[in-house]
Amino acid sequence: MNYLHDITAFLPGIITGLAGLIAIVIDSYKDDHGAIYGLTVVSLTAALTLSIMDMFGTAGTAFSGMITYGGVTAFGNAIVLFGSLFCVLISREYLSAIDHDYGEIYAMILCATAGMLGLASANNLIMIFIGIETMSICLYVLAGVFKGRKTGAEASLKYFLLGAFSTGFLLYGMALLYGATGTLSLPAIAEAASSNLLFIAGAGLLLIGFFFKISAVPFHMWTPDVYQGTPTTLTAYMATASKSASFIALIIVVSKMIPDSTANWSEVIEVVAVITMILGNLIALVQDNIKRMLAYSSIAHAGYLLVGLAAGTPEGYTAMLFYLFAYSIMNVGAFGVVAYYERQQGLDFTDVNNYAGLGFKRPLMGVMLSFFLFSLAGIPPFVGFIGKYMVFAAAINAGYLTIAIVGVLASAASVYYYLRPMVYMYFRDPHKDVPLVKSGWLLRSTLIVLAAMTIYFGVAFGDLHNLLSSYYASDWIALLGG
Repeated sequence: MNYLHDITAFLPGIITGLAGLIAIVIDSYKDDHGAIYGLTVVSLTAALTLSIMDMFGTAGTAFSGMITYGGVTAFGNAIVLFGSLFCVLISREYLSAIDHDYGEIYAMILCATAGMLGLASANNLIMIFIGIETMSICLYVLAGVFKGRKTGAEASLKYFLLGAFSTGFLLYGMALLYGATGTLSLPAIAEAASSNLLFIAGAGLLLIGFFFKISAVPFHMWTPDVYQGTPTTLTAYMATASKSASFIALIIVVSKMIPDSTANWSEVIEVVAVITMILGNLIALVQDNIKRMLAYSSIAHAGYLLVGLAAGTPEGYTAMLFYLFAYSIMNVGAFGVVAYYERQQGLDFTDVNNYAGLGFKRPLMGVMLSFFLFSLAGIPPFVGFIGKYMVFAAAINAGYLTIAIVGVLASAASVYYYLRPMVYMYFRDPHKDVPLVKSGWLLRSTLIVLAAMTIYFGVAFGDLHNLLSSYYASDWIALLGG
């Protein structure tokens, strides 16, 4: 009966994968976008519910130790599914308005999400590779949905070429690690780890592959072009769900597979975090295209997350998990409002200058965008402030005062470009009187829920933080053999 245990352990991934296959079949024979959309929402909701229930259960391994479940894995799966579900909810109206409401988009989202769940659950290098490639191939397709636009073709091609390049680093690193240890299991690699050059080179190449997936400098160059050329709600999906899965896997790899005794990995991650925070924020300061601004912003947020990883403590990992949740809430919300404006006719609403006067035309949208941007800037009482506080506090408590100071200063600089759209919305006269189409009830409701969550978890964050801390207090890493 062991196979029932395995299926139950990975049931959220099985549900999304099967739903993706069914969606492809439906799209092939009937071309019923409404049915595919409904299937996507139902399957993601069911998988999210199961993952939330798993958060309060026991942790362990399944499929002969290939994957883990419970604890950090369950929370990581919940973040991925949360980001995926809310991105789908804000997509239907937007994709219909731009005449790109294709059934295969939802099928690709479901298949990519299955890959992300495999990645976030990985306990073996083979599972990491399968998860990353399943996720990436689907994202390459989603990046090229705008087939008739040069920006869409550029986004897909650049993402594919650089993604294939990063996969080379990832695979070569895995090969070297296998050569150095004779195993592909993460806990077994940790036990056989040594300070010889082969192991260090393999671990370094593996980290480079992950740095590409999380858009860390200097492996970030694909991000702004891909974000700009991809439909906005699908950009939100890339920026939240895929980044969350990659970071969860990176946390597990660093905490379980790469012991500090082999090399001072914290110093390497610290350097990458510093240059990522500085460069991401500096280039975001001069962006007029709001999607490129949010792209460089996402690079900066990857730097903030790496601060918690550099700390290398249970407190740092807990802070990263909370930050990933906070980032998903505020980023999906911000891209959702941008998608609403972008589908209007008459002006290019990806240009921040054209947001002049919009705050009074659709007050609800203006207020919600302000909430999300305040949260991204790290202003209390929004959830983004708590997330940044946690990662910086973890770094200080671990003795990394310098990196925390750089993070605080970089975050302060980000206030300028986050507040800039609000200045245009409320303190500039409109360039042209463009009528704004009223948003649908589903989009409004989804954005209101996200806006409410930015405030709620910015004030009442204690229970969630305690739950995440309990995963490490119960020695979750040791329980799984790391």
